[in-house]
Parts: sequence; structure tokens; C-alpha cells
Amino acid sequence: MSLNDEYKTQVLIVGGGLGAVAAALSSCRLGCRTMLVAPDSWLGGQATSQGVPPDEHPWIESTGATASYREFRTRIRLAYREHLPLDARWKLDPRLNPGGGQVSPITHDPRISLQVIEGMLLPFRVSGLLTILRGYAPAGAETASDRVTAVNFGAFSVEADYVLDATETGDLLPLAGVEYRTGAEARGEFGEPHAPETGDASNMQAVSWCAVLGWAPGNRHDPVERPDSYGHWKETIAPCWPGPQLSFEKIDPITRRPQTSTLFGTGPGGTDPQPGTMNIGGLWAYRRIHRPDLYGSGEPFLDATVLNWPQIDYWEGPVFDVPDAQEHLKRARELTLSFIHWLQTEAPRHDGGEGYPEVVLRTDVFETLHGLAREVYIRESRRIRARTMVSECDIASEIRPKGAGATRYPDTVGLASYRIDLHPTTAGDSYIDIESYPAQIPLGALIPERVRNLIPACKNIGTTHLSSGMYRVHPAEWNIGEAAGALAAYSVLHGTEPQAVHEHADITEDFQRLLHDRLGFELEWPRHVAEVPRWAPQLQWIIREKRDGWRVDKS
Repeated sequence: MSLNDEYKTQVLIVGGGLGAVAAALSSCRLGCRTMLVAPDSWLGGQATSQGVPPDEHPWIESTGATASYREFRTRIRLAYREHLPLDARWKLDPRLNPGGGQVSPITHDPRISLQVIEGMLLPFRVSGLLTILRGYAPAGAETASDRVTAVNFGAFSVEADYVLDATETGDLLPLAGVEYRTGAEARGEFGEPHAPETGDASNMQAVSWCAVLGWAPGNRHDPVERPDSYGHWKETIAPCWPGPQLSFEKIDPITRRPQTSTLFGTGPGGTDPQPGTMNIGGLWAYRRIHRPDLYGSGEPFLDATVLNWPQIDYWEGPVFDVPDAQEHLKRARELTLSFIHWLQTEAPRHDGGEGYPEVVLRTDVFETLHGLAREVYIRESRRIRARTMVSECDIASEIRPKGAGATRYPDTVGLASYRIDLHPTTAGDSYIDIESYPAQIPLGALIPERVRNLIPACKNIGTTHLSSGMYRVHPAEWNIGEAAGALAAYSVLHGTEPQAVHEHADITEDFQRLLHDRLGFELEWPRHVAEVPRWAPQLQWIIREKRDGWRVDKS
């Protein structure tokens, strides 16, 4: 590495999300010189700077993840045991759920994820294999003969044998002239039953600017400042929504029935909720990241949850590939601040009255001036036009032959499992929530149709608008990134290219052996899991009604 404005490396990773972290780990573990250039000082994307606790499948504690993702989860629990004053009854719990949230068996503070990620990368930084440059986004790319020769970051450029796009919205793809898709494909393109008749490249899932809320009994401090757009959001009703944006009104994503959610649910036997204890449900419990009962008596830990609820889904416009993207990002942030102000001052209380002044914005968590997450939570990215395109038809249980499971790929490089879960969109579409089988990640979905040395490393792989809902969550993005880093390193070390790894069965099998034997990848689901759809709707309905105490309109 030279001390100037031009760098050279074997593997360049552009972006700082979970896929970028996992790609750096696999590339370095296989011995390649790797540079990671991230736009923010926090690495980890949705798990850290975006503030989203892990969205995970039901089998995550036993199967369906790479060895390094399991290490990530193990280290999170270990960090709580070693560095925080846990009550003795929790220290030896092998299934410790630090936040007690319901979205995952391991909801936790995003700062813990950050420290764990830095610890996992540290050995490679010390050894000199990994260089990390923070605070830089790609500004341009140089190409020649279907290859990306260098990426420009404004202050410097980097030449690399292989370039991985691990940005949250596939930012490198247009800069490098890589063919890609955005928004919703037409039904006829892939024969997807739930796709619209006419495609719309600007029809993208809502984004959410998350925040951490704390419960501070007795607090009477001033609420967060009322944003200028507060009146707009108080009166606005989305085309697919039953009530105003600033309300507890919502719809069930599966049944589409109107619902009135509550901040806290009811306790056992219909008793009143008791914030600050385990006797809560409702919105607060779903992505809860701090539960006071985890710590010894007298410890001043606030009950806290991540605000990533339907009410802050921003759907008024896309945040990339449009001229007013920055305005939409600003308005997404204002929507979240507006909802917090409404929650503190006007929301109907579970115990009567209006407003929850006890709810405080935890401005300390993300080290930002506005107090919200460092980055907006992106659900849908630009997606490469890949050699293999995964569609709804490959994973939806209502389409696949009964008991067949998802499409099986001979070139599998890992696993993913989630419902086809799409939030309301910028075109006014409602939720799309489709039961799906646990799926594989085909190598062909990581290989662009034309460009030879760029590899997608997060939610920008070859999926459709619909199937992307399966591959956008934490363990899937990690697996994709780790496979991308390994593919780049394998190509460097063997003097080959990803296209050849994909085209020749013997090379594909050799690469798969490396993934399985050296890096601890799981390439196939156990049969008892593979043939079971991800959460039958009836079961999910019962669980939601029981845990959240929602008043459901079943008419």
C-alpha cells in the first residue's frame, strides 16, 4: 500500500453492512489482501448503524447459518456475560436473549453488535491482510473489457482484482455500468402470480429510519421537537392503510385486516401491562433490546426497544435512482421524529389519557445529532441481472409442488429462510406476505450476466422484487456476503473467474467443498426443515393475537 491517492489490493469490498463484514472475513480467512471502504464509521449495516435487531428464521439456533454467523451470535451472548452486570440466573443461560424481544432469540443493543464485529475483524487488521477506510462512498468506477479496473472514492481510488458491491442500495452497479433491476417486475417476466401486470422500476418497498426508545417512569421532560412536517403526517393516510400515519392503526400483513395495535399488550390472565418488567407485549415487546430484569437489583438500565414499526414506514418516494432521493431521506427521518412526538404527547395510553412522556428517545445509542439511527433501514436494493434469477416461483409454498420444498440448486452456496415479506411500497401497494419454503442461495445469483469481476455481496443479488423479501434479512445477507468474499478469494488464488466456477461442475464442487470444509457453510437444509413452509399463516396468526393483545377486526 502506498501513502498516496492510489491503492491496489486483491479484493476490494465497497460498503459497510453485514454482507461487507462477512465478505471481509471469508476473503481474509482464505489469505487474500482485502480492502474494505465504508461510508460510515460503524460497520454492520442493519445490525448496527441502521439499528435493526436480527430478523431470523425459527431454526437459527440449530441450523441454517454459516459458522461465522454462529460465531457472531455466540460472541454477542458472551459480550453480555463478560462485560455487563447480569443477574446470576442469566449468566449460564445458553439461550440468553439479552433484550427478550420476540423478533429473534437474540435481540440486543446495536453497540454490542458493533463491538463484536470489530473484534472478529481485528486479527486480520493486525496481521495486515485487511485495511479498512471509513467515511467514503463510491463516486465513480473505471472499466475495461467487461471488468471493473478501479473504483474512485473522491479522495482516492482503488485498483483491485475483484470488486464486491456490499453497499445498501447497490450503489456501485450504475457507476460501473453493471446491468441491474429495481422495483417490481411485471407478472409475465417470471410468471410470478403476485407480481403486478405492469412492471414499475420505481415501485420499491418503504424504508424506515429507526430509533431506540427508552421507558423512563416519572419522566416529564419536554418531548422531542415537533418537526415541520408533523401536521402532514398526522393527517396523511396511505392508500393501503386503514388510518392516519400517526396512530396505532395498522393492518395484518398476512390477512390484510385492519388492526389497532397497542404500545403494551396485556399481561397473564388479562392483567394490565407493567412496563419495566417482563409483563408486557404489544409493539414494545417485538424488538425490545433492553429488559431490566436481566441485570442485578439497583442497576440503572432502562427498558428499551427499537422503533421499527409500521407507522414509520416511509413510502412517499424511492431513496435512490430518483432526483429527489435526498429529500425523501430527510422526510423519512422527519416521519420517525413526528411519530415519537405523537407517541409522547397524543397517543392513547393503555391506562387512560393521552401521551407517553415516559417514552424517551435514546439519543446516546447511535452517536448522532438527531438521535436516530446513523443510517436509514433499506429493505430493497438495486439487484443485478444475474445468470440465475430467483423468483417467487422458486420459493413460495403455494406455487411449489406439495412437499417439494424450494428449488434445489446444484450450485448452492448457502441458505436463506424468511417469508416473502414485503412492506408497503412507494406505489401504494399493501403488504405482500407469502408463505415460503427455506431456500438455497444459488451461485448463479451472485454472477452478473456480463461483468466478470464484480460480485454482489448483500441484498443486490439476482432476485426479483418479490423473492428479495426472502434474502434481505440478517443471516441471509451475511451468508451472501461471506460467499461473495470466498468466491473472490477462490478466483484470485486459483487463477480463475467466477464465471468459470459457475460453468464447470468440477470447479463448482471444489468451491463448495471449500465453503463447507474450511469455512463451515451449510449448503442444504435438513429434510425435516426443507419441506416445512416458513411459519404457517394460522400459527403466526395465533401467536400474534396471543402475544400482542391486538384488538382485531375480524369482520
